[in-house]
Amino acid sequence: MVIGDSAIDDRGEVAFVNDFSFAEVKRFYIVRNHRAGFVRAWHGHRKEGKYVLPVAGASVVAAVAVDNWESPSPDLKVHRFVLDCAKPRILWIPPGYANGLMSLTTDAKLMFFSTSTIEQSRGDETRLPSRLWDAWSVEER
Repeated sequence: MVIGDSAIDDRGEVAFVNDFSFAEVKRFYIVRNHRAGFVRAWHGHRKEGKYVLPVAGASVVAAVAVDNWESPSPDLKVHRFVLDCAKPRILWIPPGYANGLMSLTTDAKLMFFSTSTIEQSRGDETRLPSRLWDAWSVEER
C-alpha cells in the first residue's frame, strides 16, 4: 500500500501524508547509496514491518512475500515501486516480506520507519542474494 500526495496552487506546494500514523514505529533510519544504479537487496523479516519514504531523489523499491525462509522460490511475485521525493508517498512493506532498493538518481535517499527495535530486528532478519529476484531492470518505453 502506498499513501501520500501533494497540492500546488499560486502560493506554492504542500507535500503530505495525512493518513500515516507513527503509532507502530519504534525507530527510523536513512539509506543512501554512493551511486545511481546500485542495488541493495534482499533483506527480509518475518515479524518486522517497514514504511519507506523518499526524502531525496528517486529509487526503485521492491518487496517479495517470502514462501520459505530457508529456500525461497525464485519464481515469487515481485512488487516493484518507483518512489520519488517530488511526489511524496509512503510505502508499507509488511512482515514476511524481503525488500530491496536501487537508486535511480545519485542524490537518492530513503527514510525507513521500522515497527521493531534494533534488538528485535537483529533476531528477525534474513539476507538473501541481491539477484534472487530481478526488480532492477529498467524497461525502456
